[in-house]
Amino acid sequence: MSEPPTIRAHRLSKWYGRVTALQEVTLDLPPGIWGLLGPNGSGKTTFLKMAAGLLKPSLGAIRVAGVDPFANTEAHRRIGLCPEADALYEDLTALQFVSSMAELSGYAPTEARQRATDALSAFGLSDAMNRRMGGYSRGMRQRAKLAQAIVHDPDVLLLDEPLTGTDPVSRTTILNEIRKRADAGGLVIFSTHVLHEVEALTEQLLLIADGNLVAQGGVAEIRTLLDEHPHHIQVECDRPRDLAAALVGQEGVGGLSFPKAYHLDVYTHRPEDTYRTIAKTLVSNGFKYRRITSPDASLQALFYYLVERGRRRATVAKVPDHPSQTPAAGATP
Repeated sequence: MSEPPTIRAHRLSKWYGRVTALQEVTLDLPPGIWGLLGPNGSGKTTFLKMAAGLLKPSLGAIRVAGVDPFANTEAHRRIGLCPEADALYEDLTALQFVSSMAELSGYAPTEARQRATDALSAFGLSDAMNRRMGGYSRGMRQRAKLAQAIVHDPDVLLLDEPLTGTDPVSRTTILNEIRKRADAGGLVIFSTHVLHEVEALTEQLLLIADGNLVAQGGVAEIRTLLDEHPHHIQVECDRPRDLAAALVGQEGVGGLSFPKAYHLDVYTHRPEDTYRTIAKTLVSNGFKYRRITSPDASLQALFYYLVERGRRRATVAKVPDHPSQTPAAGATP
């Protein structure tokens, strides 16, 4: 029985000269959909290339379905990669291109052509598969890349910014196909720097910044990090200065400001306690208030906070004096 589709990494690192692209990433991903979230240049593509077996780690190890994917033909049969780079053969039709990719995966020409037809149809290119890709829109080119990623029916799918340049209809088609792959027991990593794209697809997140894994887990788990996330709460009421006077010295209240008329901003590292304190103070002192809100009580705000925290930690991390001379480790994660 073959190993289940998993990805495990242990102290996975990659550097180019003195530039560190990925630093000591350790993770264990079971089947399902994982959103790989991070700003451009954070190390997402480097991680996906190592998972696909296209790059060899500088340090540490990665295993896909239990084996090292680097230069491993058997591992590559289980891996489908949709790269971010758009480098298609302009003079080929999509059917010719995807059929060729299937043949390179070991299928006979007749079966390769049928597989290519099915894959292109799955991404809504039935009517355009016999056109040259040089005349494709960016969204169509993206769907052709996705078709070649699934043509050999992999159970580990690595998608680097797969929604780039797509319209709403194409997005729906792509997301439905991704869900179908995961529902069949596969592992999908979906890379993006746009948070709402991930939230529409999965609750399992990997957050990466400057080559460092800054958070991993479900949306609910990551939201618990809001307790340490510097928070500010906005209160709109009739007497903001009187409210501020009543809150001074209260436990959890770290600062106060008045951004505009009838508004008070309260700064805290203990948002749950501070919400209760504000509500109690408003009621017991007879304040008239319109709303209590917080722009920081969102996954978007938490993401940017974690990215900045990861960057601060990265600046104090030690880089090997001579990284090019450090051998890649062979330890199994």
